[in-house]
Amino acid sequence: MPLTLDEVRRARQLIAGAAIRTPLVRLNVWDASAEIFLKLENLQPIGSFKIRGAATAMNLMSKAELAGGVLTASAGNMAQGVAWNARRLGIPCTVIAPDTAPMTKVRAVERLGGRVLSVPFDRWWQTFSDRGYPGIDGAFVHPFDDERVMAGNGTIGLELLEELPGVDTVLIPWGGGGLAVGIATALRALKPSVRIYAVEVETGAPLAASWKAGSPQVVEYRPSFVDGIGSKTVFSNMLAMAQELLDGTFTASVDEIAAALKLMAERNRVIAEGAGAVALAVALSGKAGGGRIACIVSGGNIDAAKLASILSHD
Repeated sequence: MPLTLDEVRRARQLIAGAAIRTPLVRLNVWDASAEIFLKLENLQPIGSFKIRGAATAMNLMSKAELAGGVLTASAGNMAQGVAWNARRLGIPCTVIAPDTAPMTKVRAVERLGGRVLSVPFDRWWQTFSDRGYPGIDGAFVHPFDDERVMAGNGTIGLELLEELPGVDTVLIPWGGGGLAVGIATALRALKPSVRIYAVEVETGAPLAASWKAGSPQVVEYRPSFVDGIGSKTVFSNMLAMAQELLDGTFTASVDEIAAALKLMAERNRVIAEGAGAVALAVALSGKAGGGRIACIVSGGNIDAAKLASILSHD
């Protein structure tokens, strides 16, 4: 069954006490061809929107389901969301992470009490399909392909329309698709005219290729500092929902994303990670057109050394 607006509204109640209502601010740039706004999910307690979906899914699980703890697969942000909520509930948490995951995110999970198992990228991606990992017990919290998680993500859409009812375009980072589908579900129900696009990094943009082909495609994936998104392929059901809810896709280069990240830091004093700057990179490129554009700043968990390098680059 497709995700519904009622499920998103219910999620809003379920995340109370975990996620915060994040601010929407205008980008302090006055010579752009559009009015650009930033939805600052980097200010969540774990530095990412993922706390919304994790809280929703885990609050809807029974005590029996949670008795053995929880398990997730994540490059870092969903891992923190699940670990944060597991700590609140007093249950163990295990994370399957790719060996490309930044140490700043791994250490954050460990500070929350989570156990991290690092595996090769392909084995990590396989965990999403398996919805489990050999030898590890626990209720699996899927980072994106779970209606409960998508409903939690959709609460961002509710807040966005309350804060900027005149929004024309919304740009949403695409990793597995749970963020885009969740937000788009709320937006389509409440303001059908809004334009909604998924945005990806060029070094791992399977949605763009799959959208063009009309079926899931496998693309080359090259690791970069944009670690919160980017993969080799898309789930067929996530592609189907994207085709139903979205208007299209855009991509940005690693250099464009670094420039957008730097601009946010300089003009708005906002610290974003690579995935959190993709939407702004696309907005600044002009690909999404004019009018009022809302960019979802999905997270701010970036290694300090990488941030310093980007900010010092002319």
